[in-house]
Amino acid sequence: MKSMAIDLHAHALVEEVETLARGDERWRREAEQAALLTGAASVEHNRKLMTGDYAASLTRVEARIAAMDAMRIDMQAVSVVPTQYYYWAGRELAEKIVAAANERIAAICATNRDRFVGLGTVALQHPELAVAELERAIREFGLKGVIVATAVNGVELADSRHEPFWSKAEELGALVFIHPMGCSLGARLTRFYFSNLIGNPTETTIALAHLIFSGVLDRHPRLRICAAHGGGYFPFYTARFDHGWRVRPEAHSCRLAPSEYLKRIWFDSLVYTPAQLGFLVWQAGASQVVLGTDFPFDMGINDPLAQLDAVASLTDAERAAIRGENAARLLAL
Repeated sequence: MKSMAIDLHAHALVEEVETLARGDERWRREAEQAALLTGAASVEHNRKLMTGDYAASLTRVEARIAAMDAMRIDMQAVSVVPTQYYYWAGRELAEKIVAAANERIAAICATNRDRFVGLGTVALQHPELAVAELERAIREFGLKGVIVATAVNGVELADSRHEPFWSKAEELGALVFIHPMGCSLGARLTRFYFSNLIGNPTETTIALAHLIFSGVLDRHPRLRICAAHGGGYFPFYTARFDHGWRVRPEAHSCRLAPSEYLKRIWFDSLVYTPAQLGFLVWQAGASQVVLGTDFPFDMGINDPLAQLDAVASLTDAERAAIRGENAARLLAL
């Protein structure tokens, strides 16, 4: 009997959040700035997709279940689309946004608890609020963790102001799913959808490197962190990080060689080819990889199990672990 197939990387659009955010004048300014960095062609294509192909899957449970059945996915961990982080929001608006988002994710899960688990969101721009929101997400809404960006208004996740958040996540055993939104490389990436193609994996790589080199994982050894898109470039280029850690005194800042922390981070399988997936498993270990589709976006995949099955080097036990057993343990199902 095959293990349950669990997709850890699937999104929903919370319409109540959009109503709240768009009622603030800062929404327009932030949207205009994001559009400049994304590029006009990409912005227009994304607009068409969001109002067309994506709309039903992001907002209607029945459309979501139909897509899951087509992909042979038994369960989704549902999180908001990253555009709904809205880290620019002031405290009062941020509280409303997070409450609306987490209530809606919990409501989706309540429609079919055999098919859905939820990951909430928190207002990381208000660190003390984020701690309270994380606890409420787990204890009151029954969510399994939260989705966060790779940085918060230019501040690294590894910054000391976020230390209480990491402590609370460790205490609760909450999953923290790190998913980028935007890229700090600016106008160099406006053409060719580079803001996503290059920007997303770059941002995840930088975030993971900061968390490792700054000692966050040393101080919080029981953290449950999963990185989207296969962890960006980090798992594929650890030899350079390890070399720098050995020869540069300013980089010799964490207890272990950076590659050793691959065994303490989880990565989704969204790396597009069986060869890349096989290398990720070889680097991090089969115990650290989970399914991820980026549902329903075009930068995701709709055949995760076929790609997993095509990795010839895996044993049946390793394949079962990646298919769903790792995610079940990570989500404390």
